[in-house]
Amino acid sequence: MIRLVLAEDQTLLLGALASLLDLESDIEVVGRAAGGDEARRMIESERPDLLLTDIEMPGSTGLDLAEWVRQHAPDTAVAILTTFARPGYLRRALEAGVRGYLLKETPVEQLADAIRRIRDGQRVIDPELALTAFDSTDPLTDRERQVLKLAGEGLGNAEIGQRLHLAEGTVRNYLSEAIGKLHADNRIDAYRIARDQGWL
Repeated sequence: MIRLVLAEDQTLLLGALASLLDLESDIEVVGRAAGGDEARRMIESERPDLLLTDIEMPGSTGLDLAEWVRQHAPDTAVAILTTFARPGYLRRALEAGVRGYLLKETPVEQLADAIRRIRDGQRVIDPELALTAFDSTDPLTDRERQVLKLAGEGLGNAEIGQRLHLAEGTVRNYLSEAIGKLHADNRIDAYRIARDQGWL
């Protein structure tokens, strides 16, 4: 029996996924989480074979969760199920040790088959995504990414500096570098470009 925790912030989809996968004779959904932090607690208590998670959720994202699982629950495999066919997300997921990356439009029979293959040690990536995974390279440093993400949330330079413990001038420099690297018109344009590529 494959013991599975689901993490998905859309309640209707979470319930539908759990019901459909529970119909499989060899898959048991042992936990349903509406966000990353709740999923962590379930993984700690249930120690599932596999975590199937969305990327964008309240609290920890699916990518944050994958990093955490790699460090704290290495016996649990991680698969991403998302609507985001962005090369940057796939690259970051693979770097975090994710074993599966599938789109939400995947038929449930294929999803169940992917879960079995991942449990058996295989890596399962949506074929169309696999072709684009390395087409675009993220030019941003970790710090530029952090600063740009906060700028995109509407924070000013001083607020970003306080949040990241940086001088205001340093924040300006990071933003300027990010804008230049992305050939953007301004910080909001840079945020949009990086987000669309899945780099944030």
